[in-house]
Amino acid sequence: MLVAPGIASGTEPFMLGRLPITADPMTARELKAQLRNERLAARDAIPAEERASKSLAMADHAGEAVGFAPSTVVSGFLPIRSEADLRPLMARFAARGARLCVPAILDKQTIVFRELAEDGPLVATGFGTVGPTGDAAVLDPEIMLVPLSAFDIRGHRIGYGAGYYDRAISRLREKGLHPKLIGIAFDCQEVAHVPDEPHDISLDAILTESGLRFFASWIG
Repeated sequence: MLVAPGIASGTEPFMLGRLPITADPMTARELKAQLRNERLAARDAIPAEERASKSLAMADHAGEAVGFAPSTVVSGFLPIRSEADLRPLMARFAARGARLCVPAILDKQTIVFRELAEDGPLVATGFGTVGPTGDAAVLDPEIMLVPLSAFDIRGHRIGYGAGYYDRAISRLREKGLHPKLIGIAFDCQEVAHVPDEPHDISLDAILTESGLRFFASWIG
């Protein structure tokens, strides 16, 4: 036991370790940013050939397992950076009669979903993406294949940080629509716990190279 200089005899001594030094806890936003960076780095580290193989596995797992009627509107996305390539899966959905659409960024707050026609022209649509031209039909998805940076076992997700999908889903719900949400990720993007906030929207299912995991009973 060490007594600090200047403390009078008879008073409680100062003991090393009595006053632990702790860092301020991270906010949910800060923790999400850290998890986003870590999981996207892990995704980026997957070799391109391996990503292609994993993407084909996703198509095998979900191509027939996701239930929908002909003419159901399904939104997917065309891959950027190290995202999974959903084109094989979307082709299977189209063969079953789905109407496909992909996001186009209109401004810093808004995305819409333009119909993706076979062999139709593609143009830059913001955030490094490509998609149909501005005269393509704008559709309201009934099933959404949602990109993400991280997810957990409860179906909570971390997006890319701009909030486009959260706002798009909220707008659909304001119109009385309730699209079914399937997160798209690789296994390496799973985390133990996503710090959820009141505005967050959880997934109905998650699709990875290992399979289609359900959080809701509507699929199948």
